[in-house]
Formats: sequence, structure tokens, C-alpha cells
Amino acid sequence: MIYRNIISKLEEWSLKVNRKPLVLRGARQVGKTTLVNIFARKYPVYIYLNLEKPADKAIFDTKNAFSEKLDAIFFLKGFKKEQKPTLIFIDEIQNSPQAVALLRYFYEEAPEIYVIAAGSLLESLIDRHISFPVGRVEYLAVRPCSFKEFLNALHEQVALDVLSQWPVPDYAHEKLQSLFNRFTLIGGMPAIVANYAQNNDLISLNADFQSLIGGYIDDVEKYVIRNNSVQYIRHILRTGFRFGCQRIKFERFGASDYRSREMAEAFRLLEKTMLIELVYPTSSSSIPFLPDFKKSPRLHWLDTGLLNYAAGVQTEVFGANELSSAWRGLIAEHIVGQELIAEDYNILSQRVFWVREAKNSNAEVDYLLSYNGFLIPIEVKAGVGSTLKSLHLFMDKAPHKLAIRIWNQPFSESEIQTTAGKKFLLLNIPFYHSSQLNQIIDYYLKLLQ
Repeated sequence: MIYRNIISKLEEWSLKVNRKPLVLRGARQVGKTTLVNIFARKYPVYIYLNLEKPADKAIFDTKNAFSEKLDAIFFLKGFKKEQKPTLIFIDEIQNSPQAVALLRYFYEEAPEIYVIAAGSLLESLIDRHISFPVGRVEYLAVRPCSFKEFLNALHEQVALDVLSQWPVPDYAHEKLQSLFNRFTLIGGMPAIVANYAQNNDLISLNADFQSLIGGYIDDVEKYVIRNNSVQYIRHILRTGFRFGCQRIKFERFGASDYRSREMAEAFRLLEKTMLIELVYPTSSSSIPFLPDFKKSPRLHWLDTGLLNYAAGVQTEVFGANELSSAWRGLIAEHIVGQELIAEDYNILSQRVFWVREAKNSNAEVDYLLSYNGFLIPIEVKAGVGSTLKSLHLFMDKAPHKLAIRIWNQPFSESEIQTTAGKKFLLLNIPFYHSSQLNQIIDYYLKLLQ
């Protein structure tokens, strides 16, 4: 089992005075069940219900009162109702609208019981008769493993310890970058990481990747079969990986004859399952800002390792001297985007990038990170010779003097002056520190004040 850092958030939830049932959101196979099983070790009574099993689902299908259903849960699972800390985990809850509705009664009538629910939730998004009780539950997003969790799974404790330093010693850079390159190739899906940690065999991972993709397609057949979106979603799952981290148009997506309206709806349904994210641009350089939903979004997939496999670029990524050179730099951008939210457990978190679209001059900055009232621009570039024209244009408008470049080389600082004469500080940050940008930005923003 891979230890996940989100367990600290489960601990915080368990200590709340006015605790609500917790719903874990996340795509298929991101490790929700394993996560709860690890967390459950602290509870004297742990009851696991899998609503894909008819016997477990039947408990919620009756018309009995909540108290009788609760008694049935304890009885059928062989536990006495005692004054002991009790955790009930309702897995695959999307299979029972009755179980979803019952969450409010755990909150209102049995607040002493710790309740966690999880599932793909795809069916609840298609079937309008299923909805979670407003104000009676709270949510956490479960995402693929971060680079730090990847290192922990590989028992690279020394590398983890060094990674916590800022900046890292010069002697550690090459090994950390090599480990991050391997992480970029493999990705963060827990089963894939666990397989690699145990067998150290890259080839054997492809069967697992194929199984994951097959499972996502099976979910479409299982949950959307009565909905006319099925053919569009299936088309996205079979062709969409080739467009990873690229701006897309819904009309005729993937060389199809499908129209914009139907494809847009299919993309939105997949986005709600957290398998993809449509990352929209903004033209704002300060807060508050809104993504421009009229402009073409970038298509981001759940996991970079999955993207490498499905897009057929594993060999290119494996052989790349620099991440920024693999697949036109798209894989480097994608893994940085993945790291930006790897340990952000807010289900509403969205990534955004910056554009200036003029008649004769377009500009684009890879990401904007909202921090302490500022929008910090992030460019994912190769080395010293990289042009940063778009970044200069953004900084001319920004109400601060800090920008970030993610690259393959060790950390450094550069004092830059735009063509318009504005001076700003550019932080050149190694890929392996992508998930620690908040701490780095916090330090430098205070320094620049």
C-alpha cells in the first residue's frame, strides 16, 4: 500500500466538532478505497460496504427507517453497536440513490459515527434522480500520486529528505531530476506506481495502463448506455489522448463528424468524473479574474503516465535528454500541471493559463498560480536560451514583480527587464520542485515587499 499525504486531511476531518459525512471525489483507480483502508486502522470498529455487491446494496433499498437500516448495517457485518469510535465506509455509492440520500441522516441522527463515501460518481452525474444532500456532506478530491508520494513508494527516503530543502544541494540535482523524469514517464496512478516499486519493470506497466483505459471505457458502457452521449464519450476516450495538453475545438473533434454541442456536453460529463480537465485561458493579469469560456480550452488528462501510454509517446519521453523536448514540450507542461494540483484536495480547484490574442501577435503563458492576491505566471521551458516573450508581456501588466520558469537545470534567480522597461525577478525552478511553488512564492513575495 502506498501512503498518501491526503491522510492528513482525513485526520483533520475526523477531529472536527461538527463533522459531516465525507465524500471522496476522484476518477476510477486513483486509490480511494486503499486510502480509506489505511486510514481505518485507527478505528476499533471499521465497517466496509461495497454497493456493487447486491447484499450490501440491499441494506439501503428497503423502506425501513434510518435507525433500522443502521441496525442492519451493524448486524449483517457482525458488529455490536457499542460506544467505540466507528468508521463506516460506503464504497461505490453511486450505485444506490437511497444510500446517497441516507448520508444526511448520518449527519443529523448519528453524528457520532464517522462516515466516508466514495465512488466513480459517473452514474450520479447522468441520472438526475441522484443528488448529494446539500449542506450535509463535505468533499475531498483524491488525485494521482505526487512526485513526493512516488519517491516514498520507491523507498527513496534520502531523496525525499533532500527534496524538502530549498534550494537542494548541487550534488543532488542530477539524481532528483532523473527520478522526476522517471515519474513523468510512469505517472502517479497508484496501481502503476506500486507495480513499478515492486518489480522495477517498465514494460510490465503497459498491461496495467491498458486495463485502466479499458475500465474507463467499460464505465461508459455501464453508466451512459441509456444516454445518447455514449458515442461521443467513447470517441474522446479512444482519440483524445493524442490531444493532451493542447488547445482543442469541440466541433469535429478528433477528425470526427460530431458537432460542437454534443461534443461539449460529452467533455463536460467526463470532466465531472475527474478523468479530464478542460483548462481555460484568461486575459487577466490580476485578481479577480475569470476563465474565458468562449475561448478554446486545453485538454488535460488525469495522469501523465496514462497520457504517455495512450498517446504512444512513452519511447520519446524515455529517451528525452530534457523533458521540455519530449512531444513538443507538451509532456513537460502536462506533468507540471499535474503537480500543481497533486496535493490540492479542493474539488473546485481549476488550473488556468494566460493568453493575449491580437490580430498580428498572440502570446500564451503556460499557467497562472493564484497566491496571496496575485496571479503568478509559470512558464515551462527548457534552458537558458529559451525565449520568454509571452512572460514579458504578462509581467508588463502584472501588479507584482515575480515570475517563474520551470526547467531542467538547478535553481537560480534572474533579474529581468521587459522591452517596456519593467524589472522583475524570474525564479528558475527545477521540475522536481513543481509541487512546492506555494512555499517558494510565499518566501519571495515577502522578500520583494
